[in-house]
Amino acid sequence: MKPPLFSPLRKGSVKQHILSHVAARNAPPGRYGDGAGLWLHKRERARGKWVLRYFLKGRRCEMGLGPWPDVSMADARAAAARATLSAGQCPIETCCQQNRVIARLTVAQAIASCFEARKAQLKGAGAAGRWLSPLTVHVIPKIGDRAIEDIDQHALRDLLAPIWHTKPEAAAKASDLYPRCRARARRRSPGLSQGMRSAG
Repeated sequence: MKPPLFSPLRKGSVKQHILSHVAARNAPPGRYGDGAGLWLHKRERARGKWVLRYFLKGRRCEMGLGPWPDVSMADARAAAARATLSAGQCPIETCCQQNRVIARLTVAQAIASCFEARKAQLKGAGAAGRWLSPLTVHVIPKIGDRAIEDIDQHALRDLLAPIWHTKPEAAAKASDLYPRCRARARRRSPGLSQGMRSAG
């Protein structure tokens, strides 16, 4: 019997969503399976990467899904699910094909999406607004309707320049958070990658 053209690589249990946020954060360096071929590789306690293991035409393959914790557990699971749904095709080739489609995600949409993905990791689910407020106050009102791929770090620096002396903490926080939102938008909408590379 021929092996399936595409299938996720499972070791032991076929359960999914085995890992928890707490377990991932506290685990020492090592490799940890989340089920259905999704693995967290931790090279150090605070950093790691998500990897999807699968079989393609009988061969064992791996596909990187981004760095942890920058890529949340929910995003990694969603990316793994999308790759699994592309049964019969190499997930990497599928992503390359998707990169030819340009999606126009706005800055406001990208920030909102990033916040929703990180809420579970924030104290009180981010209700205090400390994570989101630097962006909602100083970024979204000015460029919220602009396409995320058009606003790179250089454009953000110019945008925040007036408040660096008056509100340095807010400027620093916005400057730190915006690239995370932009990077997540690029991962969630593969078609953005070409536009973002050309935009900076």
